Amino acid sequence: MRHLNITKMAAIALLAAALLLAFYAWALSRRPTAAPTVVKTAVAPVTYPVVIATHVLPAGAPIADGDLRVVMLPVRPSGAFAEPSLVARRVPLADIGANVPVLEAALSSGFAEQVAPGERAVAIHVDEASSVGERVRPGNFVDVFLTLKRDGMGAGPHAEIAQSQTRLLLSRVRVLAFGTTASGAGNPSQFGVGARTAVLAVPTADVDRLALADSAGHVLLALRNPRDEESIAPNGSGPGALRVSALRRTDDAPSAQAAAGVSLSELARETAPARAPAYAHATRTYAGLGIEVIRGGQAQTLGN
Repeated sequence: MRHLNITKMAAIALLAAALLLAFYAWALSRRPTAAPTVVKTAVAPVTYPVVIATHVLPAGAPIADGDLRVVMLPVRPSGAFAEPSLVARRVPLADIGANVPVLEAALSSGFAEQVAPGERAVAIHVDEASSVGERVRPGNFVDVFLTLKRDGMGAGPHAEIAQSQTRLLLSRVRVLAFGTTASGAGNPSQFGVGARTAVLAVPTADVDRLALADSAGHVLLALRNPRDEESIAPNGSGPGALRVSALRRTDDAPSAQAAAGVSLSELARETAPARAPAYAHATRTYAGLGIEVIRGGQAQTLGN
């Protein structure tokens, strides 16, 4: 009997414990869930290298390396540079203040940067025939030939030129632009079609000569290989560069011979069949046979 009572008491205790555990579980389910803890990681601010001026950069003066420095900024202005080497030797269009970012829009560009010191960009009139069938491209090197025609109405001592002539005016001139194109981009089939001007990089001393040639004569561009270094002296000071030579020396360089030029009358004589002058005479001696004398195209043999 006693044993039975102990068993009942144990069963009641287990039931009570089960009820307590059930109540505890129910209480936990009713408690609001705590939000998960968020760990914030510190993020370093993003910065960009930007070239700024160390002092006021005056307009028109080339920028030196010491005029620039690089700072880190939270934003990168449009047109800014990251390296001083990209800005050095460029020329500001207007004054750039101290500690101000140097921007592309504030610097000279285009043809002004392509023209070397001592050169000038000059546009001349061209057509299909005078521009190698419109195959000239920016970056090519060309020779500039000039043709001058004597005005028939002005013949005589007061004529501007004595005879029609052609000669090499400038050699190894760089083409900056052809037509409306200043770079090699574009559809090759449409490149330069209908171009009426070519922009050349001409030594300053030769600008007036080219301008006069373009207005008073016919200018022809002859395309040349960029590896061909042979040329006449600058400003037409090479042998025969300022005259039409009646005798073209065979020991001159090709460009010097082209600079000497050829006249229309000289060209006509070169193509005409050679005739012996009536007064010309020559002698030929043949051993043991006497002397043969030629006068006016007639040969006569004289005995010993």
